[in-house]
Amino acid sequence: MKGNSCMLSTLTEVPTIELGSYTLRLEVQEPSPELLEKARKELRETPDLASQSIATLQDLLKEDTELTAPVDNVAWLMRFLRPTKFYPESACTLVKNYYSFKVKHKNMYDGLVPSKEKNIFNHDILTVLPMRDQDGRRILIIQLGKKWKHNKCSLDEVFKGAVLFMEAAMLEPETQICGAEVIFDMDGLTLQQTWQFTPPFAKRIVDWLQDSVPLRIKGIHIVNQPYIFNMVFALFKPFLRDKLRNRIYFHGTDRNSLHKHLSPKCLPECYGGTCTVARVSGPEWFELLQHLEKEYEAINSYGYKKVAKK
Repeated sequence: MKGNSCMLSTLTEVPTIELGSYTLRLEVQEPSPELLEKARKELRETPDLASQSIATLQDLLKEDTELTAPVDNVAWLMRFLRPTKFYPESACTLVKNYYSFKVKHKNMYDGLVPSKEKNIFNHDILTVLPMRDQDGRRILIIQLGKKWKHNKCSLDEVFKGAVLFMEAAMLEPETQICGAEVIFDMDGLTLQQTWQFTPPFAKRIVDWLQDSVPLRIKGIHIVNQPYIFNMVFALFKPFLRDKLRNRIYFHGTDRNSLHKHLSPKCLPECYGGTCTVARVSGPEWFELLQHLEKEYEAINSYGYKKVAKK
């Protein structure tokens, strides 16, 4: 899996963003020896087990005649084997959930590419921090308070933006191994904004995170939330299983509480952090992800043509 073999498209160059002296890029290179050791300890990953699991997963997926998937692309198979700790049956279930979810919510996924979602990036309420956390995890920040103009940027657009980020993160072996953290910054959330959240939206988000994202979501951090956020969270609670529920942390404005999970070294000053690398703006992310347009088109070319049988 050298170079860009992680790609499903014919793209040969990985886009970058220059942030002063720091270059932000998708990290699609092979895992370092240290990362592979982490994968061995946490995910059971060894060359022998990986080979066995890949072969078994290929056989299982080929049995599903209604599914079109790149089953001969080893890097793609690893995206599903790593979060399921190399249990091929579990990985197969995750693949089917991933594609079934896209069919169920085809109004969100049909033709989903960065160029069609410029609005969410222009509103600059979604970003991935330039630095990984102390455990090598990517950190996605979603700001749904005073920065969010809900009458000009819908929650469905926010969801699509998050999907685009997650699909990009899935390309990175380090993120496959280490996982991701999400910060929801609810500073300035208004009553009008809380009305945008509905039970169907809440269920979609929870179903996506719990069963349909091939990423290890290690923590969801709610910061700066006002009291009325309880109304929003009440919509999500009925759909949460213990595993995800136990990874949701409410920090308010207590930065020490946040820092117990995320090192200040990877956080910007607004979260009590000491990271001096510039924040990547929404328009900058848009420019970078647009260079991956062909890859998103390739991602969209696979899946179920009709709802998969359970």
